[in-house]
Amino acid sequence: MQLEETMTKNQDLLIIAIQAAQKASVEILKIYSAPFDVEWKQDNSPLTAADRASHQVISEILKQTEIPVLSEEGQFDSFEKRGSWKNFWLVDPLDGTKEFVRRNGEFTINIALMENNKPLLGLIHIPVKDVLYATDGTSFYKIEQTATRLFQSSLDLEAYALIPSNEQRSKEVVRVLASRSHMSPETAAYVKNLEKEYDRVELLSAGSALKFCLLAEGRADVYPRFAPTMEWDTAAGHALLKAVGKNILLVNSGQEMTYNKHSLVNDWFIAK
Repeated sequence: MQLEETMTKNQDLLIIAIQAAQKASVEILKIYSAPFDVEWKQDNSPLTAADRASHQVISEILKQTEIPVLSEEGQFDSFEKRGSWKNFWLVDPLDGTKEFVRRNGEFTINIALMENNKPLLGLIHIPVKDVLYATDGTSFYKIEQTATRLFQSSLDLEAYALIPSNEQRSKEVVRVLASRSHMSPETAAYVKNLEKEYDRVELLSAGSALKFCLLAEGRADVYPRFAPTMEWDTAAGHALLKAVGKNILLVNSGQEMTYNKHSLVNDWFIAK
């Protein structure tokens, strides 16, 4: 009974996160469809009204869970305070702002619920395609035409459960995900090493957290990242990967990535 109660609670929390993503997507697309201004943060990354609007919507909805929210566009609690959190929401209200500014549609909303500094459940929503990938920590869901769906209970989720393709692939081909906006020399070197092991390396390009969706769904094999990312960039994707038996491992230690560190910058990783 305790396991069933935990699963139901997780599904209820996921439904709240889905509702937040649905409403945030509406606000993002309003701004995306009209002229908008671009500001620049101190780290030279772009910021738009869509980032702020999405953050506001998601934060307000997640407040009902009484679980702390750590969002890229929010006010950060000190490590002394947040370090004691057992559970917290880790949110990127608009992942891929560069892609948003370029208007190529490859940006996402990322929401993850963390437990003991590891992802418990999460979602990645692609507003332009209106597709949402999610996990309650057990099942993996792919929801198309998300804006038209009503989610109020676990029964509303069950129809979208998906068994991703985890077929055993030959040593002939490996499909590697590389960022369209970021390509480091280390990533290029990693690809060259794969070329020695496989007959053919297929390089797949995708912006923002879309790479985690492709990997979780079985449409790619590996995502090496030898360049900076932040915790909110990876947490939701990490949850999706774990739901289908995959993971994110740190390059230097080979250990699973953890979160809520003193610095919110991720070390280099390989997702596979």
